[in-house]
Amino acid sequence: MAAVPLGFDIDAPRWDQSTFMGRLRHFLNITDPRTVLVPERELDRAQAVVAGCRAGMVPPGSSQEQLLYAKKLYDSAFHPDSGEKMNLIGRMSFQVPGGMAITGFMLQFYRTVPAVVFWQWVNQSFNAIVNYTNRNAASPISLAVLFYISMHLLQITRQIGVAYVTATTTALATAVGLNLYTKRAPPLLARWVPFAAVAAANCVNIPMMRQQEIIRGISVTDEDNNELGHSRRAAVKGIAQVVVSRITMAAPGMIILPIIMERLEKLPFMQRIRVLHAPLQVLLCGGFLLFMVPAACALFPQRCSLALADLEPELRDSIVAKHGDKVPYVYFNKGL
Repeated sequence: MAAVPLGFDIDAPRWDQSTFMGRLRHFLNITDPRTVLVPERELDRAQAVVAGCRAGMVPPGSSQEQLLYAKKLYDSAFHPDSGEKMNLIGRMSFQVPGGMAITGFMLQFYRTVPAVVFWQWVNQSFNAIVNYTNRNAASPISLAVLFYISMHLLQITRQIGVAYVTATTTALATAVGLNLYTKRAPPLLARWVPFAAVAAANCVNIPMMRQQEIIRGISVTDEDNNELGHSRRAAVKGIAQVVVSRITMAAPGMIILPIIMERLEKLPFMQRIRVLHAPLQVLLCGGFLLFMVPAACALFPQRCSLALADLEPELRDSIVAKHGDKVPYVYFNKGL
């Protein structure tokens, strides 16, 4: 093994994360859908390189570009809190290939109730996996916590099940209800029904799937990453920002694309190739998501902050007692 290049910090942000453009460049890098095709052994190798670099050692002959690419693969596939490899479907780098297919079919097959029910169910199942995978996972694992998890595993599983059923029911009720309501409305309004259902379900799916964070609180730290306690208010702020990001992620494709398709489908040549309408919508959705996934993730800083005055009184008093006025803000991972 060789020493890390002088002055190189693999965990230092490549771009300024206090600005939208800096965050956009960061998420364009780690949500790159091409990383979905990277073999598992290469991801494991990237994890080993990152771990070695953090320890001060790297494979001999490693260039800075190779180290940065290893970090890109690591960030795309491993959870920022736990360091565990995320399931493929739940990774943000899978949002473009997964989301474009599901969204395209939702926008294409919106006319009949069975089609609406099926594709909304598929979408909420996909969202449930993504939401759980990208939750805040910074809670410490001690023997006491392991015992707590083992004793309450059934309860947690039940809560996840309730979250999934509630979100799916919300999406279906919204989609089917609006679908029936817009039967006599202009065709374009009916095309916007899937977005209304997705937006409504996101407002339920994400908070419900991550309800343990609201119930137990999430780990908050000072500026130097020293843990200060757990905060439910921090969890609420982080989850609210994620809800806004997810709705923003879907909005352009699900609002603008129906307008485009409404006009295209009136053209004679489009009426002759109806079988290609669904693949066309899938490809167009992919075009929107290719930019909107990183843009929506970049709306808010990944390392979120909360003023000390906005914390729960007991946690605020505990921090003040230990640190005085040296900690004006606390920091936490909001999830994605």
